[in-house]
Amino acid sequence: MEREVVAESRLDSVTVYASGALCRRRVVVPVPPEGPGRIRVGGLPLALDAGSLRARTLSPGPRVTDVRREVRAQPREPASLAALQRDVDAAEEAYDEARARRDRLAGRADATAALRAVPPTQRRGDPPRPAPVEAFLALADFVDTRLSALHARLLSAEDEVSRAEHAWDVARHRLAEASRALPTRTTLTSVEVVVTLAGSTPAELELELELEYVVPGTTWFPSYQLTLSRGAGTAAGGGLAMRANIAQATGEDWTGVRLSLSTADLHRRTSLPELRSMRLGRRQDEAAPGPLWREPPTGTGELFGGYDDAGRGPTGTPAPPVARTRSAFGAVAAGAGAGRSVAEMATAGATAGSASTVSGEGHEDLLMRSLDRRAGPRAVGPRPAAPYGGPPAPAALGAAPRGPGAASRGIPAPPPPGAPAPQAIAFAAAPPLPPSPPQPDPALQDYAGLVLAGPDAAPAARGRLAPDVADGHGAAESERVRGARAVAEQSAPPHAVPVGFWPGSFAYRFDAAAPVDVPADGRWHSVPVDDFPVGLTAWHLCVPALDPAVYAAVELANTSRHALLAGPVEILVDGEYTATVPMPVLAPGQSRRIGIGVEEGVRVARRVRTAESTSTGLRGGSTVVAQSVEIEVANRLGHAVSLELLERVPVSDDKDVRIEDAPADPPWTVVASEDDPKLRRGLRRWRVVVEAGGSLTLTAGHQLRFPVGKAVVGGNRRDA
Repeated sequence: MEREVVAESRLDSVTVYASGALCRRRVVVPVPPEGPGRIRVGGLPLALDAGSLRARTLSPGPRVTDVRREVRAQPREPASLAALQRDVDAAEEAYDEARARRDRLAGRADATAALRAVPPTQRRGDPPRPAPVEAFLALADFVDTRLSALHARLLSAEDEVSRAEHAWDVARHRLAEASRALPTRTTLTSVEVVVTLAGSTPAELELELELEYVVPGTTWFPSYQLTLSRGAGTAAGGGLAMRANIAQATGEDWTGVRLSLSTADLHRRTSLPELRSMRLGRRQDEAAPGPLWREPPTGTGELFGGYDDAGRGPTGTPAPPVARTRSAFGAVAAGAGAGRSVAEMATAGATAGSASTVSGEGHEDLLMRSLDRRAGPRAVGPRPAAPYGGPPAPAALGAAPRGPGAASRGIPAPPPPGAPAPQAIAFAAAPPLPPSPPQPDPALQDYAGLVLAGPDAAPAARGRLAPDVADGHGAAESERVRGARAVAEQSAPPHAVPVGFWPGSFAYRFDAAAPVDVPADGRWHSVPVDDFPVGLTAWHLCVPALDPAVYAAVELANTSRHALLAGPVEILVDGEYTATVPMPVLAPGQSRRIGIGVEEGVRVARRVRTAESTSTGLRGGSTVVAQSVEIEVANRLGHAVSLELLERVPVSDDKDVRIEDAPADPPWTVVASEDDPKLRRGLRRWRVVVEAGGSLTLTAGHQLRFPVGKAVVGGNRRDA
């Protein structure tokens, strides 16, 4: 028997995807003198995807030949449960005791209140009896005194029940918020992995393995922290730190793991497409794809002959004696318990033209076979379904299915008792039907889920592949998987963007700079990822015609070699929190402007003067509206600021209307349409630097000239 070693494992690294995670465990086990053999590793999460299980050796020498998952259940002692679970159980018992005590006191109070004086039955002819007033008063006094004491105790019991119920609720709430990896069930359902190794290992060395598997119940989104410092002039100082908000309910805590974060889809196919070749010449028919099935091998039931001879048949009863013969093919014919009778083996040997020593039943079958041959061809019967989910097998002419084994080999069935002997009938054979296309069973196409039926299975199924039947742990496993997948449905904070769901998304991976800890409680946890070098340029923006407030902004240039994803970014100015704003996606080398709030230290005042005049000429009169704008900027900060001010002049598509800009001091620039994503016409821009504690005055204007017979429609030409 192969030697099995039980080994401990350590969760080494985790790669978190948009939905799900890829976990890698390290297993180090001393190599026994007999060789590595089989290694059993326990403590894996119940939600583990069996189809994703992989194993490989990191040590030279042995190789992995098989890896499989096993689910085990064993009772757990109450002392081994988590402390929070024990607190919940104790609080529940205290609540039940308090409620039972309250119910007993309430019953005693009801029984005392129901006490009544019952006078004896008066006999006929007796004179009326005097009323026992003192007895009634004594009973009423007793009931009143007793009820007063019981009601006081009942009030205390009610308060005790309320306190016990509150303590129970608190204990359950703490357990619900704790890690889902804590042992809280009296029955422990665990997953173990059995790795089979082959090969030799150098002496006095340890064998190191790596287990890889996928678990559901994880999600993440990025967040950032932008640190700015004042007094840096137009070039802002600071840095950008990336953090990952992770929620996981996989059933195991991640403690000191190397964390990687990926934007890729874990369940997306990554196989390369098959490119079709283009050829010049005559058209050729495409080759049909090969079948996804194959016929089962013959004689698989004979493998269990020794098992049946030992008295351990498939039904658990002693197997009957087996008559063994040697056929012309050199195969041993087993008894009925092997799935193929002696008569069938004899008939098969007679068909091949070989002599065999068989029983009386075998000679009878041979006789019926010869009669069927003399009878000539018969009508084609229904086609029996082929095993392994393959297409129906064509039936031989003149053969009727007799049983599972005979149907697959075309062996004729004997006539029923009392039926007349078949006569020789000559007629034309029916043309063979064209083979039908394969119709594989979907359950049989899951090759990883097929298991080989052993000797305890039914005779017709022994030695054949069949889908694995779900064990008793399916309910617990399904419950754990459902609870894990519910993590992706929880709400995220403002400005959080799900990974991989924004336009123009791409697959990228981030590696955390240091090991992290993430408990399996299903709540959001923020862990540091890395610091990224970025270029920061401070800007201040104001549109005085709409709002005199000055808004601070920073132009963020991604100078790192990593792509920055969209997500919330916290703005810290000199260590003080300012605001949380959204950050767009930034490719390496790309820059975007991010607003960080209103700057109270910079004030802007705007004044507008409008003058209107009319002039006459040879071709008619015209109206001229001249408007001058004066903007005053005051900087009360301790450092210089770079300020951008926007103004807008009217535009017109009428050829009779002319608009001219007045000289601006300092000169402004016309914003081109390609520089403005909103394609606003008539936009003008100033970019000035205001020194610390200084002020600046900007002047500009425009003239609007149109014929006297026309008027401006829409807007306010007096105050733009």
